[in-house]
Amino acid sequence: MAKKSKKQQAGGTPATVALTAAGVEFTVHAYEHDPAHPSYGEEAAEAMGVSPERVFKTLVADVDGALVVAVVPVAGSLDLKSLATAVGGKRAAMADPTLAERTTGYVRGGISPLGQRKRLRTVLDVSADAHATICVSAGRRGLEVELSPGDLAKLTEAVSARIARA
Repeated sequence: MAKKSKKQQAGGTPATVALTAAGVEFTVHAYEHDPAHPSYGEEAAEAMGVSPERVFKTLVADVDGALVVAVVPVAGSLDLKSLATAVGGKRAAMADPTLAERTTGYVRGGISPLGQRKRLRTVLDVSADAHATICVSAGRRGLEVELSPGDLAKLTEAVSARIARA
């Protein structure tokens, strides 16, 4: 059995542990996840009373055979062609969910761009820059972390590009 740090034992996730270790200012928002809700991201926005434009979902795509993380507002959808272009690729498709879970160490609906098992190349939609803070998954369904887009980009070494469609 893997040994957990005190932060993980206290309910932390690899994402919140990474944020704490980096000394980044963030706020954790917990809510009761409803498995019947049709959209994890919209559920999070509703539960937290936050505009869907400020809540971002983490999607894993396959770009020319390499996994890439796309972080886009829950109010929109991912433009796969734009994602491929942003990382210098030709073709993109959504990654196999099992592979995405195994590679990131998180379950679908709870994949965080932070604290992943294997650090993946990350692209953050430019719309994040319009907000002082945004919310992304903290690594578990029903748990979001709010932080500045600049801190998220720095910690994930994200490229900023227009990859979302309204």
